[in-house]
Amino acid sequence: MTKAYDAIVIGGGHNGLVCACYLARGGLKTLVLERRGVVGGAAVTEEFHPGFRNSTASYTVSLLHPRVIRELHLAAQGLRIVERPLANFLPLPDGDWLKVGPDTAATQREFARFSKRDAERLPAYEAMLERAAGTLRELALVTPPSVGAGLPAMFRAAREGRKLWKLPRVVQRDLLALFTRSAAEFLDAWFESDPVKAVFGFDSVVGNYASPYTPGSAYVLLHHVFGEVNGKRGAWGHAIGGMGAITQAMAREAERLGVEIRLNAPVAEIIVGRMGAARAGKMPALLGKEDALDAKGRAAGVVLESGERIDAKRIVSGVHPKLLFGTLIGREHLDEDFNTRIEHYKSGSGTLRMNVALCELPDFSCLPGEGPHHGAGIIMAPSLDYMDHAFEEARREGFSRRPIVEMVIPSTLDDSLAPPGKHVASLFCQHFAPQLPDGRGWDDERNAAAETVIDTVNRFAPNFKASIVGRMVLTPFDLERRFGLVDGDIFHGALSLDQLGPARPVLGHGNYRGPLGGLYLCGSGSHPGGGVTGLPGHNAAREILRDSRWWKP
Repeated sequence: MTKAYDAIVIGGGHNGLVCACYLARGGLKTLVLERRGVVGGAAVTEEFHPGFRNSTASYTVSLLHPRVIRELHLAAQGLRIVERPLANFLPLPDGDWLKVGPDTAATQREFARFSKRDAERLPAYEAMLERAAGTLRELALVTPPSVGAGLPAMFRAAREGRKLWKLPRVVQRDLLALFTRSAAEFLDAWFESDPVKAVFGFDSVVGNYASPYTPGSAYVLLHHVFGEVNGKRGAWGHAIGGMGAITQAMAREAERLGVEIRLNAPVAEIIVGRMGAARAGKMPALLGKEDALDAKGRAAGVVLESGERIDAKRIVSGVHPKLLFGTLIGREHLDEDFNTRIEHYKSGSGTLRMNVALCELPDFSCLPGEGPHHGAGIIMAPSLDYMDHAFEEARREGFSRRPIVEMVIPSTLDDSLAPPGKHVASLFCQHFAPQLPDGRGWDDERNAAAETVIDTVNRFAPNFKASIVGRMVLTPFDLERRFGLVDGDIFHGALSLDQLGPARPVLGHGNYRGPLGGLYLCGSGSHPGGGVTGLPGHNAAREILRDSRWWKP
């Protein structure tokens, strides 16, 4: 037995750290348990080849909420984020190219080479997307209503609902389209050029094992544009020192606030205890608060894989919902309908990540000898049809021989990542099936998949393959094994309409409160979903602190 805590946070990823910081600020004695030897979850920087470091999994910054940056003093803790000089660069197989950024006027000039109509439409499209993203930014900070959570939750839901109904009709219509349509259908209504639609449509398949023609993929596009960098909305950037710089700054702030962080401390089980009947009978039935009664018990602590037991008044999970409810809590503590819903929770983003060490920069055939685009997100997927084919081939064969690849070369913005004159590149790749067909395993297919990615880049930059001096390849199974991303899902579950807001992860528990008393969710499997936002952690802490004022066990 060890000392008890007011709250134990399972998982030292960015959301777990954010939640712990706010809980400590609120006066709760908080412990973070991380199974790896470093905090950060998938937002870490590690050496993958002698002298070469890079962001291991998560690889670029935009969605990290400015409130989290400000309130957790991340800049004072050493975090510095720089904007990409260009948003995106799209090399094309016919030798042409398309650049997006650094501003609307420059992008219009690029678009005009393909379609004057598309260039003229761009400002209206950006304005529409910004209006929709503005609404999403507000909703992302709101606790979703929970079915059966009592009158207080009903009143909060009604208040937020009135805000939506007061939006201009045009914004309501745009939001309806974005939440329900495919990205292709949505973009077809705005643009006519294949490269223009491709550069926008790429966001709809990031972490989304689907075609841009799949209904609902337009929302994934929207999810990727509601961020900002240094006050510039919709921009993408790089954290100096890699993504680990974000979580290391969070860890420093957590420790300053008194949070205890334990590494190499994997949790084996959440202890579920019972409340005494006499005490339960005296408690007010404030459904949705921490004192809500649950006939099956209450989260009362954890047991580590070492056998050590740690008691706590509240257990806060930052791990994937399938890990939480499928591994850490026994089925007997949950009702069968809930268990069934979790079994069918959609997870698996079709993502493969590579980090490569380079002796020289890629030289693209379309712009030989030029380099301004090297700081951009370089998208190798020239059309929506190309993306659709990649998805369909992955469904049949396990992975596409012409995958979707985005390459970012952060060492062009950050010389701390590679030796002088050398570079590192992050390759984010779709589509690679979470589960391979025909009984094949990812450990056997890893090298073949990596070579397919390298060949894809080499078709656009013929010196790329020969410039590689080291590489790290993370298949969907590697992402699960290393980071607990079940089926390699970078978002802790699909961002589909039935798994958003009040239904994330299961309808009735979208308000960060689990199906057991004292159990909370603060990871990307809760609202508003995946990406390095810090918002699930921020919002969950708010609800935990709200509940703690009603009942102190």
